[in-house]
Amino acid sequence: MYRELCRVGEYDLLSTPIARPLPLTIYRVIDMAEFWHTIMEILFLLGGALVLGLVCERFRQSAILGYLAAGTLIGPNAIGLVSDGEHVTHLAELGVALLLFAIGLEFSWPRLKRLGIAALGGGAAQILVTMGVGLVCAKALGLSFNSSIVIGAIVSLSSTACVLRLLIARAEIESVHGRYALGILLMQDIAVVPLFLLVTVLGGEGTMSEVGMGMLRALLLAGGLVVVLYVLLNKIAPLVLGLEALRQNRDLPILLAFVVGIGAAWGSHELGLSPALGAFVAGMILAESPFATQIRADVASIKTLLVTLFFASIGMLGDPVWFIEHIGPVMALVAAIVIGKSLVIWIVLKSFGVASRAAFASGICLAQVGEFSFVLAAAAAKGGLIEEETFTLIVSATIVSLFVTPFLVMLAPAISIAIHRLLGLGNGARDHDDGVEEDDTRKHVVIIGFGPAGQAIGRAASKLPLRVDVVDMNAGMIRTARDLGLHAHVADATQADVLEHLKIHHAQIAIVTIPDPPAAKKIIGLIRDCAPEIHVIARGRYHRYKQELLDAGAHEVLDEEQLVGTRLAARLRRRLRTAATEAL
Repeated sequence: MYRELCRVGEYDLLSTPIARPLPLTIYRVIDMAEFWHTIMEILFLLGGALVLGLVCERFRQSAILGYLAAGTLIGPNAIGLVSDGEHVTHLAELGVALLLFAIGLEFSWPRLKRLGIAALGGGAAQILVTMGVGLVCAKALGLSFNSSIVIGAIVSLSSTACVLRLLIARAEIESVHGRYALGILLMQDIAVVPLFLLVTVLGGEGTMSEVGMGMLRALLLAGGLVVVLYVLLNKIAPLVLGLEALRQNRDLPILLAFVVGIGAAWGSHELGLSPALGAFVAGMILAESPFATQIRADVASIKTLLVTLFFASIGMLGDPVWFIEHIGPVMALVAAIVIGKSLVIWIVLKSFGVASRAAFASGICLAQVGEFSFVLAAAAAKGGLIEEETFTLIVSATIVSLFVTPFLVMLAPAISIAIHRLLGLGNGARDHDDGVEEDDTRKHVVIIGFGPAGQAIGRAASKLPLRVDVVDMNAGMIRTARDLGLHAHVADATQADVLEHLKIHHAQIAIVTIPDPPAAKKIIGLIRDCAPEIHVIARGRYHRYKQELLDAGAHEVLDEEQLVGTRLAARLRRRLRTAATEAL
């Protein structure tokens, strides 16, 4: 079919040598053929990811395993339904950028600072120590000094996309080991550019002075990017966010999210930096906006689509036949990576004063080789630093390490506790000494809808010693809530992603003041699905909907018509008593 599309008249665009320039219309046919061929490959990958993801979920395994397996089976080294994944890979990179953008929306600058020197400084130290260990091991195996350094650099990076996706899915991104893992991953993303420059120099394409200048330039560009994004999003964006049209039209905040997230990723790429890092910074700065919660929910679907495509594209790099023929060396390298990186990160974080159990759990979560390592490996192979056999071994071990990552993240806390008990390092039952603040969203109150009823509740709750989160689609109401000192979000509570962002499963009470009965029923139902134990109090605008709200899961419904009737009857009795007194 593709060949037929590429045949126009006397021209066979796939095999016939072109002796003269083609007409513009034929070039357009070529472009459209390539476009639809890429769409076909994407459909094959997503379809395979859907099927194998369902199989993995059926057996209570992470769907990521299915996505990787789909890429491996459908890719050019197996069935071959996807022959060239270059365009797919470029599109999939947007998934990683959107993932980091969404995570950035969760981490404002004050929260990032709370990660502390242990996470950020530990990330830099982990890279250096891992490179040193990799250098020694590779040199012992007979590789040259330059090649050994490159191997250490490749192994030092972990998978940002895989680990963060799994931590978010397990609601562990705010856990002790999850926060340290995030800090280390951010430092690894920052280190991608210097490591790439180092590989380039070792390949004979530059000098040490050029590397130094390149690193300095990268740091200056990164600083400049942060400043530009800060000005755009903190000074200019508030003027845009204040527009009435933006508040009234749900489509415009979604467009804003994609322009900011993908625009920051593009700008970072153009400056020679990691696109994912630029997207994270943009999300982190935009996190101070009241629209952050809704934006995070709006980008969730497209982020999921592109991240799934990313994992499938990683799986395409695998060669099942080569893997089976060399399964011994591959598994030995994977074991060395998992054990070695776990120990290195544990030792590094311990040296920064992190509790032993949290340090080891973080190390287990990061005990794989990351997606950016493919970039370093490709550059090293191009520069002749590693042979083709070594390159294939590294790629195979990397894919296998990504396959085992869901199990590592799932079992990290339990493995850490078991090892600490076995070695007599403590019972590992609690993280009382890790120095990380407890999440203040535990046992908080959520008010959904901040009209007159919600504001009355908010004024009373603001005087209580607890956290109160307010959700409303009207930005003006959100400003009122923030003036009362409440945590307020412009968001649509009929979306499950919004409720999850509010950590509704940790809340003590949810109060639904939405006057629209169908919307209130939907919200109550979502709350019951996300947090069965939470106490739900709802506003019943009309008496006939009271039972429906109770059936939806509300524990208490305040029937406005009944309450108004009771108050009117009380006023009537008071007026009759007053009239009787005046008559006497």
